[in-house]
Amino acid sequence: MRYAILSDIHANVDSLQQALSKTGADDVIVSLGDVVGYGPNPNEVVRLLRDRARHAVLGNHDLAALENFGVEHFNEAARAAILWTQGVLDEASRGWLNLLPYELRFPDFLLVHGAPVKYFEYILDKEEAAAAFDRTDAPLIFVGHTHIAQYWVRDGSRAIGHKHMQHGGSLELEDGKRYIVDVGSVGQPRDLNPLASFAFYDPSVKRVEWLRYEYPIEEVQRKMRAARLPRYLVDRLSRGR
Repeated sequence: MRYAILSDIHANVDSLQQALSKTGADDVIVSLGDVVGYGPNPNEVVRLLRDRARHAVLGNHDLAALENFGVEHFNEAARAAILWTQGVLDEASRGWLNLLPYELRFPDFLLVHGAPVKYFEYILDKEEAAAAFDRTDAPLIFVGHTHIAQYWVRDGSRAIGHKHMQHGGSLELEDGKRYIVDVGSVGQPRDLNPLASFAFYDPSVKRVEWLRYEYPIEEVQRKMRAARLPRYLVDRLSRGR
């Protein structure tokens, strides 16, 4: 069994369709949250995930769209996009999002949006990674939230290593080590590479692979302009930041 783990789709159905086209019929599709927000096609993204994803957890933008939770911490563009999203989300989309859990634990790995226990915190440095490792005993933790493809590793001495996966690549999981794997973003990458990102996880060979891929950015930007979403959100797709 191989997992295709996607995060931070952010209502970008064009990129999601490209991601799904790169998966196999037997792959288990997983969503790590932030299905909506920022982008122009929230209902279309929810419908695709409802049909294709076997596992999904809640992101902070999903919760904001449902309950206005946390919008006081959003920047102006993010708040405007959430307000727009709230106005177009249909009841079927709301119902599916409202059923998503904050985490899913499997025997060998954990799925959360941002970090274990503190679900919407960012893991951006070694101190934050150490705190995240300490809050769970899961040997392998899959996260998104940062929109940055990267991973953190802790060995038996509790030393922490880190690597960006800006251009894709793979990770061979070693016995005796623990990992936090950030799969990057399908809908709005922020690691200075506008190519979208998600990861495959194959537990049979203990391997994670990040895939970077092209999608029709200009078409997404056209739809965002038509929806009168903030220009900042439109422009950043081309820059990958």
